This record gives sequence, C-alpha cells and structure tokens, in this order.
Amino acid sequence: MTETLRTRGMNAFGDGTPVFGWLERAGGVVASFFRTPPRHLSVTPLSSGDADSLAARLSALCHPLPGVNADHATATAFAEAWQRYTGAAPDLAERHRLYRLDTLTPPTPVPEGRARVADERDRAQLIAWHDEFALATHTIPSGAAGWADERIAGERVTFWETPDGAPVSMAGLSPVVAGQARLAPVYTPAHLRGRGYGGAATVAASPGPSARGGTDLVRVAVLANPGVV
Repeated sequence: MTETLRTRGMNAFGDGTPVFGWLERAGGVVASFFRTPPRHLSVTPLSSGDADSLAARLSALCHPLPGVNADHATATAFAEAWQRYTGAAPDLAERHRLYRLDTLTPPTPVPEGRARVADERDRAQLIAWHDEFALATHTIPSGAAGWADERIAGERVTFWETPDGAPVSMAGLSPVVAGQARLAPVYTPAHLRGRGYGGAATVAASPGPSARGGTDLVRVAVLANPGVV
C-alpha cells in the first residue's frame, strides 16, 4: 500500500486522506495500522486492550470506518470496542487466507495457447478486466486506467491467450517490496472458467518476482471462493 501511494500519489485508492499509525511500547513499535479511504482499516495483531485503545482513539478523532481487516482475534476485539464507542453493529463480511508459493503445479493438461506479457495494445482490455474483477470480488475499484498504465509500464500482467491470439485470462503481480511480491489479480471471465486458463497464466507469471530480486510470491484468497482450501 505504501509503495502504491509513493508511486501513484496519495489518492491512488480513492478520495480521502490515508491514515497511518503505530503503537509504541518500551521504545519500540509493536503494532501498526493504516487506512486508504474508502477501504477498511487494516491492523496488525493487537491484544484486546490495545484494540480497545485504538478504537477509542479513532472514534474520538471522528474517523469513519466501513470495516476492519485483521487476524480474527484482533478484528473481533476491535469491532466489539468500536460498537461500544460508536454504536455501530459489526458483522463478518469475508474471511481471507494469505498463501506463499512453495511448489507450483501446472494445470494438466496445459490449455491450448500461450502466455505473453500485456502491453499498450491491451490497455482497454486491462481496464475492463480490472473493473470486472472488482465487481466479481465485491471490492472497490480504484483508478483502472492508472492501474493499467502502471502494470503495462512495469510488465507486470501476464495474459494467457488462445491460439488465435484472444486473451482469456490474466495474472498480475505487485512490485517487489522487501523481497516480496503479491500475485494479484488473477482473473478469468466467468464464461471462460474451468478450462485451466487462470492456472496457466499464474504459472507463466510466477517467475516474475525472482527475476526482479524477490524471494517470496504470495497471494491473498477469499475463503468463500470455490477452489480455495
């Protein structure tokens, strides 16, 4: 998030001023949080007491919060504290899991076609798929045109295309930050799913971080999605 704000500006994720903070104890930072409006607050693990303190601080500063992303215990403690201070009743929207790539298993059989890196001719396709992905995953779209331009410039989207040259799936990569890159988004239009296109695009994109000096490739998955374990 901070790298995106640094490279694309403070409104890269939408209107509103991003909020960052941390918890200091005994001269060291023990927790941190951030929010890029209009998205949810993201928090590293907190004790129930520290979650209460954060909720009290943010509510006193009149920060509107649509939700919180955190490990289950932290999110629960914060949501309960937020309800005490603001009266807002929480509910569970989604559960996520962070995966780190270990051994990659290509789809069998590999679908017909080939992989290629998206370029300027694909700008309109990237913009359309960016917004379709956001709609399909119930996330807030942000600056599709800027996102497409940045991914094209960094050669960070891999298409899988059919033998006749039609793109059928994409796998994107975040920049390498602190040795880590995130695989996102991986998207195949609904009418083309179940044919191995997404897996083939992911396999083709996965060497990208190591070529840029990365050591870890990670992916966040929504546990309710089919195929997530």
